[in-house]
Amino acid sequence: MKTYVFQRFIYMLFLLWMVSVVTFIVIQLPPGDYLSTYIARLEQNTGEQLAEEIVEALRRQYGLDLPLHQRYFKWFGQVLQGEFGFSYDYQEPVRDLIGERLILTFTIAILSAIFTYAVAIPIGIYSATHQYSVGDYVVSIVGFVGLAIPNFMLALILLYIGFKSFGLNLTGLFSPEYLYAPWTLAKIGDLLLHLPIPVIVVGTAGTAGLIRVLRGTLLDELNKQYVITARSKGVGEVTLLFKYPVRVALNPIVSSLAWLFPSLISGGTITAIVLGLPTAGPMLYRALITQDTFLTATLLMFVTILTVIGTTVSDILLVIVDPRIRMERAAS
Repeated sequence: MKTYVFQRFIYMLFLLWMVSVVTFIVIQLPPGDYLSTYIARLEQNTGEQLAEEIVEALRRQYGLDLPLHQRYFKWFGQVLQGEFGFSYDYQEPVRDLIGERLILTFTIAILSAIFTYAVAIPIGIYSATHQYSVGDYVVSIVGFVGLAIPNFMLALILLYIGFKSFGLNLTGLFSPEYLYAPWTLAKIGDLLLHLPIPVIVVGTAGTAGLIRVLRGTLLDELNKQYVITARSKGVGEVTLLFKYPVRVALNPIVSSLAWLFPSLISGGTITAIVLGLPTAGPMLYRALITQDTFLTATLLMFVTILTVIGTTVSDILLVIVDPRIRMERAAS
């Protein structure tokens, strides 16, 4: 296991480097850059065209006068030192800009994943073991509705109900008095009060789909010969269910960790905008629009890190959950 984890760590470092190269190049592909947009705004506001000397001075100030490969190596060297460059749009160092947002994003992602699995696994098992019952039909209908309704629409519905029925503003993660306040126990408590709505809204993105996947996989396992043989020999239903069929049926659920974390960031961007969440998704969206090179590259690298971590954790959990995978690794 230690050798396997070490190999995955080496693969992760190589993958992160490749992602940094590809990301930096792709960001440069659209015509223009941040400075072009900035100059266009200045000229629109002043009604005058900037002199060529001022444009060149701005290019040197933002480092855009350097060739692409020099800009990349300069930025990557800063990354190795714990710096991530300077955000053109926000006029702040990227490290100072994304620190709190990444913590809040990761917190919501973890809690949403826990909510997703805590809801999807029991309901999926119940639906499979009570096939064609009233409960199964209700779960199926709710699951299809959940797949059909976009999360941002669910967010809008909850915001409307909260404001119309209870006079509550459910947007954001903090009350106005704690928005720019330093971190204290009172601010953490205020954050905990605001977390349930975004966690539920973001978490429902994967819940309905995982229920359908677990139900179908478990139904397939319950109809296999080894289950029928064990049942004929008098093995208890609960013991029989959780000893093998459920563990095998969890394989695709465990594997979904590979995409769950990044999807909660990228796929939940519109939801985060609707709810006014200070997370990485809206910032990445704005950085892509403004072609804020260093901020975009840094955020995409962190999304990649989440993807790699999710993949590694899911692979390790698969070894633990599925005895067949454990036997294959032991044999090798």
